[in-house]
Amino acid sequence: MPGFELFGAEEKKEVQDVLDNGVLMRYGFDPMRNGHHKALELERDLAKRMQTQYAQVVSSGTAALTVALACAGIGSGDEVIMPTFTFVASFEAILSVGAVPVLCDIDDTLTLDPKAVEASITSKTKAIMPVHMCGSMADLKALKAICITHNLILLEDACQAIGATYDNKPLGSYGDLGCFSFDYVKTITCGEGGGIITNSEIFADRAHKYQDHGHDHVGNDRGAETHPFLGYNYRLSELNAAVGIAQLRKLDHTLEIQKKNYTILREALSSVPEVTYRRVPETGVESYAFLNIFLPTEDLARKAHKALGEHGVDACFYWFDNNWHYYKKWEHLLEQKSLSKLSQEVQSGLQKNNKSFDASDAWMGRTISCLIKLNWTEAEVTERASKMVEAIQSVLVKSIS
Repeated sequence: MPGFELFGAEEKKEVQDVLDNGVLMRYGFDPMRNGHHKALELERDLAKRMQTQYAQVVSSGTAALTVALACAGIGSGDEVIMPTFTFVASFEAILSVGAVPVLCDIDDTLTLDPKAVEASITSKTKAIMPVHMCGSMADLKALKAICITHNLILLEDACQAIGATYDNKPLGSYGDLGCFSFDYVKTITCGEGGGIITNSEIFADRAHKYQDHGHDHVGNDRGAETHPFLGYNYRLSELNAAVGIAQLRKLDHTLEIQKKNYTILREALSSVPEVTYRRVPETGVESYAFLNIFLPTEDLARKAHKALGEHGVDACFYWFDNNWHYYKKWEHLLEQKSLSKLSQEVQSGLQKNNKSFDASDAWMGRTISCLIKLNWTEAEVTERASKMVEAIQSVLVKSIS
């Protein structure tokens, strides 16, 4: 995703402020800062843009998920339901707090299937983590109803979908906690970074302490601060935050370009009746970061993906065979390969994932996702659309003959 495509004078100015002050750490050294607190400024901007009471920036999207889970009190032996289609960071974060990631089937939204979620709940379930992959969301209304019924936390992993909305709310703000990634290839970037949003004062208070070794941040003497509970170091530097400030200001512009380019491609593909699209839940508006299409069969999807490359169409992904985003290639999770010893409780819990996920396979086997870039000219997008139609039709014609 294309935040890095829009680096310019705005990012340089914000970073130069930090270098001129010489304070790269977000805490302390107040006399040197000349009033600049970039991480704090980014948090305020993020909360305002996402229409939440609170935001906490951290060192990565993985850190955001980890901090959010810890702040929700999720830990040893607790189960967190997550989809089979995501990035490995989702289950890494769950494992990092001692909890158990429980894989669950997706539906035609390419995210959690609420019926499969309901069937996966046990007495150990503490949270549901929908992952809004490739710019669009899960059926959040249904998932929230499940959480209310079973008294569970709804944690939105919106790392790939910042700027999308659901029920007129920015994605990430619908659940109890929402998380974003600001790494180099996200819609907006800090280079490395992440963010947590919430309307819970309790979760917000825990987050700003937990991500900084448990510091209470009371007073103006860092060495005299107390530590109400254990924490770890997930702080974001001022340099990273400075880049994020400028990038967040560009979010609406970025979304506008993505939607324009997405629309050109989708309208062109509408001439191919065999191509269908992922379902965006009612009241949802995607971020248009990817155009996600279904072919009629897995075989056709594989051939179409290959044909797209042969026709010079780059940045198209066949996730079904991807090492990092689909459960089939997560042997390190499924086979419990870890440098540190996993607890017996976690080892036992992970056994639940050693099963087939036929519903997920049926959707992912037919899916191709096409990245939407910002720096394409209209002529380039139009040419790309033509090549995509040509490539897919060539495969369909051969399948008939």
